[in-house]
Amino acid sequence: MMSVKSLAESLNLTTIPSTYTFINNPRDLETVDLDNPDEQIPIIDFSLLYSSNPHQRSKVISDLGKACEDWGFFMVINHGVPKEVMDSIIEGCRGFFNLSEEEKLEFKGKQVSDPIRYGTSFHASAEEVFFWRDFLKVIVHPQFHPVNKPPGFSEVCFDYCKKTEKLTQKLLEGISESLGLEASYIDKAMNVECGLRYLAANLYPPCPQPEIAMGMPPHSDIGLLTTLIHNGIDGLQIQHNGKWVNVNTIPNSILFNIGDHLEILSNGKYKSVVHRAVVNNRATRISVAIANGPSLETVVSPAPKLVDNEAHPLAFTEIKYKDYFQIQQANKLHRKSCLDSLRI
Repeated sequence: MMSVKSLAESLNLTTIPSTYTFINNPRDLETVDLDNPDEQIPIIDFSLLYSSNPHQRSKVISDLGKACEDWGFFMVINHGVPKEVMDSIIEGCRGFFNLSEEEKLEFKGKQVSDPIRYGTSFHASAEEVFFWRDFLKVIVHPQFHPVNKPPGFSEVCFDYCKKTEKLTQKLLEGISESLGLEASYIDKAMNVECGLRYLAANLYPPCPQPEIAMGMPPHSDIGLLTTLIHNGIDGLQIQHNGKWVNVNTIPNSILFNIGDHLEILSNGKYKSVVHRAVVNNRATRISVAIANGPSLETVVSPAPKLVDNEAHPLAFTEIKYKDYFQIQQANKLHRKSCLDSLRI
């Protein structure tokens, strides 16, 4: 199957093939910008998690919990990841997608569990409609799998993943505390030390008919917490209070969102929010996500402390992370269909 990049670069392309025509659900057609200052994606100052001032630290823990409960998305500032490192991973991914098709196809995976997998759309063999997106997925933990082209790309990936790993770990501690659990609860219960982390680089080339195409359809993320940065071209939209909201990130911030398995662990208190990637006809968008999950053998279920038969009954059945991962990655992406199958 031809990559979207090759398709977009075809001479005189003015319309997209019918296989890329995405039919929106009528309820998905309304979009709103966040111009109201009271309706902004929450901003978390990461440095305050290390504050020696008990009031400051308590407030940021509370703010983090409120962001997870009300939005499921938040922007992190003062996170300690150097701008040069963030710029380097974006440019490294651009370099990969600029390789020849023959070189990129060396990394074409056969199974969803392959440690390195280049492809187009989401899971093309299971889809009737394709998405305007090329991707590279790389498992970076518990074992780091190097991508040896272009030169230097593997080192850039490793550096970025290491620096965001510490950041994510500290945020999970804060989220754990915000739920009234011990700071180390999520880390221990989900065996995060051996957790599955994979990097997903996404390329969304200019599209001649962006109004009828879709970069990624409405979906929620697998795992506990996803980190996301991009090259300055907007395109992410999240569903909030029944409407689609354009996400306009602060320069050099890192976006985080709740994954399905944190929703399970919190017994539904914190929600994995449905989001999508829209495309444009002007510029290429590159985004880099890292999905941070439990270990593959971890059985994920609500934390017992968050289950109360009267006020907060058990909301989900338990599932092994490996099984959930296989199901989600091997099927069509549709909202929260995988998580919904576990609801009680």
